[in-house]
Amino acid sequence: MDTVALRQSALRRLAREDLDAVVAIDALVEGRSRRPYFERRLAAALREPAWHVQFACTGDDGLAGYVLARVLQGEFGSAERALLVEAIGARHDVKGAGVGRRLLEALASDARRLGATELRTQAAWNDHPMLRWLDENGFSLAAGHIVDRAVPGFDDNAVADTDGSDEHREIDYGAPSTDEFARLARDVADIRAMQATELADVVRIDRAITGSARDDYMRRKLAEAMLDSAVRVSLTARVDGTIVGFVMARVDLGDFGRTEPGAVLDTIGVHPEFAHRRIGHALLSQLFLNLGALCVERVETMVAPRDLALLGFLYDAGFAPSQRIAFIRPLPR
Repeated sequence: MDTVALRQSALRRLAREDLDAVVAIDALVEGRSRRPYFERRLAAALREPAWHVQFACTGDDGLAGYVLARVLQGEFGSAERALLVEAIGARHDVKGAGVGRRLLEALASDARRLGATELRTQAAWNDHPMLRWLDENGFSLAAGHIVDRAVPGFDDNAVADTDGSDEHREIDYGAPSTDEFARLARDVADIRAMQATELADVVRIDRAITGSARDDYMRRKLAEAMLDSAVRVSLTARVDGTIVGFVMARVDLGDFGRTEPGAVLDTIGVHPEFAHRRIGHALLSQLFLNLGALCVERVETMVAPRDLALLGFLYDAGFAPSQRIAFIRPLPR
């Protein structure tokens, strides 16, 4: 597509029939297909269009580029709405012709319509072309801390079911293990796989922690953990039959240019009445054990800059500053 044809190209919403072209463009860049990831993101956008913004740039030669983003509200301690840019790409023959810039501007325009005040994204510190592109397009370093850690007890002989099957894989929580992490989980609380029916308990605990009623936010996070993850790994902790803590996490590959399966810890909470009883550590311990069995080697999360208590807890659990950097682009009000 030459420059004249590019000027005549059109921007529109990404559609289901664009999947093959998106996967092909991405595979040329990454050297492998990430079809399962894009299938899940497109499905999520169709399921909840109010929380996803996805654009396509098309011309005479078909799809020239794409951008996928989702709405944030309540994440990382912020009450402001933002758009998280999860994936952006352009066909090889139109690189340098401004496709990415046009897609980003369309995203920014839609963000303002949605009441979002900023764009957010991530990149690896050594992804120099992406870092340069972000700089050229108005992004700067964000205040949030990205932390991660290696998953202990990684089993090289285990087989991870992250090849794109639509059927979520379940963990055998009753399997015997001598792992110290499993022992901690069993000794402190009854750790189980999270169920969609436990939303009321999750909301109750979150309200006790934050003092706010964030029903819609927690409902969305639970839906992401249940529906958008390649493997279900979210957990609840029970003491005397009552749910007193939870951790919401996702296993996926694809967002922010990842090519290997990784886990993202979205939310963790323990009811204040059960604080300082190592229930949070037990939840993470069981999560690590399950991720190791799935051949997931790393887990990451982002912490608001003022949430020093959570940051200290994660550091105590073995997390450290990530090799990924968070970026932000404020939008005009």
